[in-house]
Amino acid sequence: GPASSLYGADAIGGVIQVFTRRPGPGVSGRLSGGLGSDDTRTVAGGISATLGAVALSLQAGHRQSDGFNATTDPSSFIWNPDRDGYDSDDVGASAAVTFAPGHEASARYLRNRLDNQFDGGPGFDDRTRTTLELWQLESRNRFADNWASQLTLGEASDDSVSSTAFGDYPFRTRERQYGWQNEFALPHGTATLAVERREERIDEEAGFAVTSRDTNAIVGVLQFARSDHTLQANLRHDRSTQYGGQTTGAIAWGYRLAPSWRVTASYGTAFKAPSFNDLYYPGFSNPGLAPETARNVEGSVHWSGQLGTWRTGARAVAWYNKVDELIVFQCDDAFNCAPRNVARATLQGVTLAGDATWRGTSIRGSVDLQQPEDDVTGHLLPRRAQRHGALVVAQAVGPAQLVVELIASSHRYDDAENTRRLGGYAIVNVAVE
Repeated sequence: GPASSLYGADAIGGVIQVFTRRPGPGVSGRLSGGLGSDDTRTVAGGISATLGAVALSLQAGHRQSDGFNATTDPSSFIWNPDRDGYDSDDVGASAAVTFAPGHEASARYLRNRLDNQFDGGPGFDDRTRTTLELWQLESRNRFADNWASQLTLGEASDDSVSSTAFGDYPFRTRERQYGWQNEFALPHGTATLAVERREERIDEEAGFAVTSRDTNAIVGVLQFARSDHTLQANLRHDRSTQYGGQTTGAIAWGYRLAPSWRVTASYGTAFKAPSFNDLYYPGFSNPGLAPETARNVEGSVHWSGQLGTWRTGARAVAWYNKVDELIVFQCDDAFNCAPRNVARATLQGVTLAGDATWRGTSIRGSVDLQQPEDDVTGHLLPRRAQRHGALVVAQAVGPAQLVVELIASSHRYDDAENTRRLGGYAIVNVAVE
């Protein structure tokens, strides 16, 4: 499919908190580069400076690969015996000014352009060119010892054109966000109150049924900590011009049983509206999609301590999620691809994880055991593995660090009927830093 569908490009929700780390004092720079298989090249660099009350940062990068043939079956009607690579350029900048203790204003900007090739038929170099652009203005103010305020304004745009043998397919979305968040200190916790507005737009000349959507939201969060207990409660109400009003919430509790042991439990509800890419992206969309709703339960046990000379930790997290109208993306045998709703789905499982550190050696590992299932058919949900694991070993050697990573997954199915089996796989990554 086109790159936008692969990267979930819709004018990126949340107007990403980009480059938020304030530079250290003075001037510093960084430069990195890499080479890989399929003629993959990457280079990135940046410079940052803090001059009194002003902090500045500028960074840029380029990544390119000649790739490999995206279609492996010569009998497929989209077969094209060429290499399908990509070319990506990005630039980002930020500036922040501290006017007085507890009062800061900042601005951030990010732009990325991706030229991504794919196979859509013989004799034509199909590609999607996508430009993502984001900017954000922010004001952080501490008006009193117990009152901190954050005011934000930002916009993100996703401008893409898929060039195929059948013509060009342009698609542009834009999202503007306004937010005001206030945090108040309480005797044994904090209270947070926030209001948000999100304005989403598509090019009106495209002729879609809906070309704009506005959503207003109010969010409240209470957090309390007393002795070995912690408690958090969230409540959120969204009102959309397309889907009306929705109220969601969650409550979570944590308890420290002993210095090395703690447990947590939570319950929450969720709502997810289809993105404009899901609804209207040319050739890969479904205007009839319904929003997702979910109910989620989670519990966990955590342990940390010493095993001999090793500083170690372990955790087990279990979850049980019921989702109505789950949105999944799939293709049929004729390569007609689009998102669709799964009427009722259950996602349940457990994550087991641990880590250990001794001097310059660190080991991290995790495994997910899950059952992501369509409740109506009993089949596994498309492209969701039942078992997934990772193991990372890092060893410091003087100023350098050697890292070896193993990622493994069991088989999945490419379709809702579980007839097209995708084999399991393992990936080994080796890096020197």
